Amino acid sequence: MSDRYTSCIDLHLVLRDGQQRILLGERVNTGFMDGAFHLPAGHLEDGESATTGLIREADEEAGIRIDPADLTLVHTMHHRTNSGRLALFFEATQWSGEVTNREPDKCAGWKWFSPDALPEQMIPYAAAALDHIAKQRPYSERGWDTTQ
Repeated sequence: MSDRYTSCIDLHLVLRDGQQRILLGERVNTGFMDGAFHLPAGHLEDGESATTGLIREADEEAGIRIDPADLTLVHTMHHRTNSGRLALFFEATQWSGEVTNREPDKCAGWKWFSPDALPEQMIPYAAAALDHIAKQRPYSERGWDTTQ
């Protein structure tokens, strides 16, 4: 009998302000693409639903609280790094609290960017996902060898 496929589930928040700008944080001290920008994000923990995990991550990283009713799934990406990963991208335009950097050991700070003026240095799969979201593509795959 073969082993069942397992995948890490990544949760990403596309947080938009009243001007439709997107919140991005600059990575620092992570050992992976430090200096690049990324969405508020994290991994689903055992026993959590996707929205519960994302709400937890938003509070842990940015100090904001989001009502599950204010989250909309806007993109799903099946991407391959060192293993298969499933990335869920949720969008929110309403939240409570002030955006603050609650993990200064991993994030140099949060900045708002216009969707048409995103920083050049971004985590590549997150930049690709934002492009898919702008084009209203609900699903994408990245990093898989399509010749197999």
